[in-house]
Amino acid sequence: MMKKYIVGLFLLSFTLSHSGQAQELGRLSVEKIMRDPKWIGESPSNFRWSADSRHLYFNWNPERKDYAEVYRLDVKTRQYSKASETEVEENSTRPAIYSHDKSYGAFEKSGDIYLYNTKTKTSQALTQTQDREQLLGFLNSGELAYQRGDNVYLIHPQDGRTTQLTNFVRGNKPATAAQRNSSINEHYSWLKKDQMELFDVLKDNDKQKKLRDSLNKANQQEERKLKPQYYGDDMLSGLRVSPEGRYVGYRLFVRDKESKNTDVPNFVTESGYIEDLVSRPKVGTQVYYSKGFIYDAERDTIIELKVEQIPGIKDLPDYLTDYPERLAERQKTNENRSVNWGSISWNADGRYAVVTAKAIDNKDFWILRVDPSTGDLSLIDRQRDEAWIAGPGIGRDITWIDAKSFYFQSEKSGYSHLYVHDLNKGQTTALTQGNWEIQRVQLSDDKKSFYIQANKEHPGITHFYKLPVAGGDLQQLTTQKGGNEVTLSPDEKWLAINHSNMNTPWELYLQENKNNANAERITHSTTAEFESYAWREPDMVKFQNRHGDDVYARVYPAKNPHPSKPAVVFVHGAGYLQNVHYWWSQYFREYMFNNMLADEGYTVIDIDYTASSGYGRNHRTGIYRHMGGKDLTDQVDGVKYLVDNYGINPENVGIYGGSYGGFITLMALFHEPEVFKSGAALRSVTDWAHYNHGYTANILNTPAEDPLAFKRSSPIYFADKLQGNLLMLHGMVDVNVQFQDIVRLTQRFIELGKDNWDLAVYPVEDHGFVQPSSWTDEYKRIFKLFENTLK
Repeated sequence: MMKKYIVGLFLLSFTLSHSGQAQELGRLSVEKIMRDPKWIGESPSNFRWSADSRHLYFNWNPERKDYAEVYRLDVKTRQYSKASETEVEENSTRPAIYSHDKSYGAFEKSGDIYLYNTKTKTSQALTQTQDREQLLGFLNSGELAYQRGDNVYLIHPQDGRTTQLTNFVRGNKPATAAQRNSSINEHYSWLKKDQMELFDVLKDNDKQKKLRDSLNKANQQEERKLKPQYYGDDMLSGLRVSPEGRYVGYRLFVRDKESKNTDVPNFVTESGYIEDLVSRPKVGTQVYYSKGFIYDAERDTIIELKVEQIPGIKDLPDYLTDYPERLAERQKTNENRSVNWGSISWNADGRYAVVTAKAIDNKDFWILRVDPSTGDLSLIDRQRDEAWIAGPGIGRDITWIDAKSFYFQSEKSGYSHLYVHDLNKGQTTALTQGNWEIQRVQLSDDKKSFYIQANKEHPGITHFYKLPVAGGDLQQLTTQKGGNEVTLSPDEKWLAINHSNMNTPWELYLQENKNNANAERITHSTTAEFESYAWREPDMVKFQNRHGDDVYARVYPAKNPHPSKPAVVFVHGAGYLQNVHYWWSQYFREYMFNNMLADEGYTVIDIDYTASSGYGRNHRTGIYRHMGGKDLTDQVDGVKYLVDNYGINPENVGIYGGSYGGFITLMALFHEPEVFKSGAALRSVTDWAHYNHGYTANILNTPAEDPLAFKRSSPIYFADKLQGNLLMLHGMVDVNVQFQDIVRLTQRFIELGKDNWDLAVYPVEDHGFVQPSSWTDEYKRIFKLFENTLK
């Protein structure tokens, strides 16, 4: 009897233990969700097709090893297996370009150029050097142009004979003998002359040298000698050869000699010594601008593109009206603005040359026709934005459709759409329109169709479409709601679709290139542990902000609201980024943390605030000259939406976010203390004058030119207004938003006598944290902050 009782007790204990483990398995904690992401499962990535379109290769790690491996999917059988990198390289390499008669193709492999014979279907290496060669294209003559170092070479496919087309040389032209002699003082000149008069052996040596030079010159008379074209210490790039081989377009990037990089000290090193990490300059230091050139091989001469011929090159930005003295000075000098040139694009027969240029002040983007013989420019299209030129696909070089027309994207309508320009007719046609954005464009191999990724159905849903080059209706090819990232097979018969939805990470699907075709799921990547929890599909909501604009948000309603009815606002980073969508978030840790907060009685909102991507030009530029303006009030309006629709207590609201989200958190606590009781600011920008140039100058111009914008946009100037509870967290080797940023703000708090803040530092972390221990420590502190202040 006792034995049965003991056995029964053991079974009961075992059952209770397993029941507890099952409950624990489905319960979220910071320690659980911030572990190495392998516990979730690793999604497939890096999709590439075999040249014959029969196999799809991708990286995957379903076995949760230390590294992902290459897998090969057989399109016909739908079976996949592991593959070697060698197999991938041998089977996925295909010609990148073809000769005009399609008899040859060419591709790059391991830094060398290979020729593919389309008749024999065989390949051979045309170059085998230690240098890296880069394909430029086939000429009308059948020769193949490629780049090695700073120069262009032509190779004859039939016999492999190579000709050097350019002779660009870095550095300055050496001084002539006369120039060198002029620098020699009188004493040395007299001494040399005396030596030559005294010694017969020196006279004989000089005579023999002159004879050898004369013979060499006679022997080389028939050879084509390229004059060295010295270009100083600038950076040469963008080499493009015209189809007949006469012209080579290129650009020189001129570096600002006064620019200074910042140093980031690394404290935890193998050597035991502090080691400086060289990082970036600060905004206001214009690192590069460029000059455009054409080399005329027939005349062996250089022609500079005439920037003064660009329409509107002297136009000044509107913001200068806030600085009358500076505006008057700029109007008086009437100087041309500097630009950054794109690469010259030649049409197939060499009749047309087109180049793009973007103003250094970010206000203009031009598409220009070029006369290569003179460098003269004429306008095809000008995009001007008093905020800044950007948007999906905008500001890039043009792509040719045929010998007379090319396509490009523009925000002329307020959204990024597709345009075609016919050079013969001088006519530009819009192929798409509407309050949605084209995110990516690919021209079909036969150049009869465009393949387009766009958010036409909903700002938070992407689909893959097909559109005739002549225009017409978009044919939707993908059907699954969420995110659809497509890799098209070389024969254009198959779509490899990387698909996900709100609560499921990315998986591989295969579909025929037909509308209404079935997308077949190939991979299953998530683990049983991940699937044991019922991950939420947040409520997708839309509200109008105080300016009358539509703002989209995700809401995670509290499972069982805490009596204090607290709420938390999560702010995504990067500024121009989208996180309110129907696919798996790149902020997957924050997504899981928001699920955990909802389990713990919080209602969470995640807002695509003003300046987020996916919503057109006005939303994108709504923070121009005032970061922490509309993007901040959108968070406040989002809290009001939660009060009105989810019954949260406006007295118990917290906010958190990283990078730009950390910046908004600081601005929220400084400017809206009556709305936000506490906040956690991760890797935050505290002073935009100390961030980088490329991002910041777009939005705020530069500190010297537009100090008003920087003063009203930088949290450090409002540190005295802190009232709520602030937690700051920052990596010490952050080369993006550098540790100096948070140190400067900390010193301000100390000098102001503030004591309602705390700072946690992470000695080995860059901007994007890597170590699970750092993520865990970070979010335990954030959770503790909210538990102590909002409940």
